Amino acid sequence: MVEERAFWFAWSQLSGIGPVLLRRLQKHFGSLVTAWEASTSALVEVEGVGTQTADTIVAERQKLEPAALLEQHERENPNFWTPADAAYPRLLLETPDPPSLLYYRGTVDLLENQGTTPTVAIVGTRDPSDYGRRWTRRLTTTLAQSGFTVVSGLAEGIDTEVHRSCISLNGRTLAVLGTGVDVVYPWSNRHLHQQVIEHGLLLSEYPAGTQPDRTHFPRRNRIIAGLSRATIVMEAPMRSGALITAHMANDYGRDVYVLPGSLDNPKASGCLQLLNKGAQVILSEANLLEMLGSLPQLVPPTPTQQTQLPLNLEPELEKVLQILTNFSQENEAEALPFDFIVQQTQLQAGSVSSALLQLELMGLVSQQPGMRYQRQ
Repeated sequence: MVEERAFWFAWSQLSGIGPVLLRRLQKHFGSLVTAWEASTSALVEVEGVGTQTADTIVAERQKLEPAALLEQHERENPNFWTPADAAYPRLLLETPDPPSLLYYRGTVDLLENQGTTPTVAIVGTRDPSDYGRRWTRRLTTTLAQSGFTVVSGLAEGIDTEVHRSCISLNGRTLAVLGTGVDVVYPWSNRHLHQQVIEHGLLLSEYPAGTQPDRTHFPRRNRIIAGLSRATIVMEAPMRSGALITAHMANDYGRDVYVLPGSLDNPKASGCLQLLNKGAQVILSEANLLEMLGSLPQLVPPTPTQQTQLPLNLEPELEKVLQILTNFSQENEAEALPFDFIVQQTQLQAGSVSSALLQLELMGLVSQQPGMRYQRQ
């Protein structure tokens, strides 16, 4: 996948090509390598690509050599993933706008990236009340002690309480930044920044040296939501980045949980609005764990006569597709979780991840919310 990795980077350098359009190009042409050679007339067939954009793509790509461009960038930013890499977080790949480049610093957990370790985001205001801080510590402690990886944004306030609580318990935490992973922001969290590197992982779609910019932080919130099976909002006023994260999580088909607050507290007004729109209320630590564990347990499919599969599939692809095919015969419209597919195929998680992505591009498999897959 080295060649495809180079083209993910090269495409991301072209004017007017954002994450949504890049994903559409990949799906339309089957690979970004093929898309790179597409004519203007072929490019305009992709949703969101007009004649002007297509002409710009054709003109700009002639000046770039993807392999050399990638090699140069890797010297300055050695640690990053593209969606072509097996280690790229699978939950992010379920979203319509995954970052084309995801930089990291710290300790990588491949099982976590494949969705085997559950991840939950906790977000909220930069200026929480004592009540908000106290319950942030309580819920973070509960999740960390229960084996969850907790995701937040390393901002002041709620985010800071989240990361500190995880680290104090030797729990696992991810911090998604609106700067390069080498840039400390806010400066007051400089020690916490280093502790997250030692106890978890810093993530960003921005290369090394990128300084804070007000436009970066709303964009990074989609990554917090995309990395997480569920998002918890602790305290948030009506105009809050935490609400952006919650809305993105809802758009991605992920659960949103909210700490109830007082009508007298303006810092809770956004939370009350989320509850009014259908978010789930947190009544206690035990109640949260119950809601997070409420997905039904799937029973392994019984052996059935094998359905004819497409010819000339590689053995690993055929094995994964056969599991999904057999299951679909017994459970109409049901989907299998990723870890169940790994268990049934007895393949490495990375191999299953790669096979599922290839089968999806072939139109044989579709992804569903919650790292679940079904036969098309």
